Amino acid sequence: LEARQPLAEFICLKMVRMSVLADCLKCIYNAEKRGKRQVMVRPVSKVIVKFLQCMQRHGYIGEFEIVDDHRAGKLVIELTGRINKCGVISPRFDVGAGDFERWITNLLPSRQFGMLVLTTSAGIIDHEEARRKHTGGKLLGFFY
Repeated sequence: LEARQPLAEFICLKMVRMSVLADCLKCIYNAEKRGKRQVMVRPVSKVIVKFLQCMQRHGYIGEFEIVDDHRAGKLVIELTGRINKCGVISPRFDVGAGDFERWITNLLPSRQFGMLVLTTSAGIIDHEEARRKHTGGKLLGFFY
């Protein structure tokens, strides 16, 4: 009879993505610091697309294209060199309709430039539009 060797058990640990939006904004910020003209980000989500549309509306990024790879998708974003910092606020704090000023002074370098991005009942919008619509929401992130 032959002696059986014990099976070596391999435990495969895989890192998980905690926040897709945070990864995306960190990629954009790092590429911007390195002076890149474009950056590829994956995976894509509807929240990322709406956040980028908000950045694009204010001229912080150029065009972006969604590449469908039959998986989670990819984004190719044209950079304009205008982003100084962008990031996610976690946890997503509640911001009331009259509470913007406190968050603006805490997060943005100046009242003249930069945007807070909120998710509201009116969609994902910046703080100026939320102030015009007199609506509050949850704070997603910022860029300036």
